[in-house]
Amino acid sequence: MIAFQATLMAILLAVPTVISDDTVPIPAVKAQLNNWFQNNVKPYAARKGTLDAQLAAAETGAKVIRVRKDGSGNFKTVTDAIKSIPSGNTKRVIVFIGFGVYNEKVTIDRTRPFVTLYGAPGAMPTLSYGGTAKQYGTVNSASLIVESDYFTAANIIIQNTAPPPDGKREGAQAVALRISGDKAAFYGCKIKGFQDTICDDRGHHFFKDCYIEGTVDFIFGSGKSLYLNTELRVLPAPFGFTVITAQAREGASEDNGYSFVHCTITGTIKGTYLGRAWKTRPKVVFSYTNMGSIINPVGWSDYFHPERDDMVFFGEYKNTGAGAATAGRVKYTKLLNDAQAKPYIGLGYILGSKWLLPPPKV
Repeated sequence: MIAFQATLMAILLAVPTVISDDTVPIPAVKAQLNNWFQNNVKPYAARKGTLDAQLAAAETGAKVIRVRKDGSGNFKTVTDAIKSIPSGNTKRVIVFIGFGVYNEKVTIDRTRPFVTLYGAPGAMPTLSYGGTAKQYGTVNSASLIVESDYFTAANIIIQNTAPPPDGKREGAQAVALRISGDKAAFYGCKIKGFQDTICDDRGHHFFKDCYIEGTVDFIFGSGKSLYLNTELRVLPAPFGFTVITAQAREGASEDNGYSFVHCTITGTIKGTYLGRAWKTRPKVVFSYTNMGSIINPVGWSDYFHPERDDMVFFGEYKNTGAGAATAGRVKYTKLLNDAQAKPYIGLGYILGSKWLLPPPKV
């Protein structure tokens, strides 16, 4: 028996202890972000034993297809490249998109998981379309619609070119990106629009080193998403009212919300709200974020629904900049302490240890 116990102990000691990267908080010092990311979001080769089984299988033997407007690639359009991926796809397909503007309305349906859209960092391609809510309905007006799981985009510009709503034209809202699949990551992407720029619809999502611009509700929906080191650029709205988020949580048991960490809020329009109570129980937290003077001193809006004041979760933690002063905030703002902020400043917020991988190198 003693010999057996000794053998068992030797086996256990030989097995490396795996510490989930979900448990390591995002550092308070922004200069440490890249090291933190490299240490906690390892490449596939170092993570295959801990990833979702479907994802681990999909990453073996990844395929690259190329889109070039001049015909020198496998396809001339992104749409044709997506159509070439079989329904029920089980392997990672990297769509390398050459420089240029692709005037297409692109949809990646739920039967095509494991798709990556990739552009060269120094020659970012643009996916562009001008669809509006009047034409397609709000959520279906997006220039890029992603319904499938395990999607990745790196170094892509996504824009909706419809003119900004003026408060008079019916159905003028125009989405640039709708992300409705689970476990999606965006690296170094620029997402441009006015009202309703991103429909962060549902699922776990990660945005890093991105640029997002808009006027009203330019990040909205029921996703559970972490935005890291991303610039939020507020553009002037023709009718004056500007607000960054319209998170759509409604039930107390719903597990969704937005967490912004080490982001930067820029623009020239004064009086911008961090978020509004579009739905009954929105959950939005800003941490370590530099807020420009454009932020309205009250911070948040219940959008004329005072009955929602006790149900919203609008949190702030150790933000900086002229717009981060909390003295004038509305009474329902939650000024978080270290323990309260902890769930929102790590990859655990999006269960990243099971699916998040660094951007591809193509």
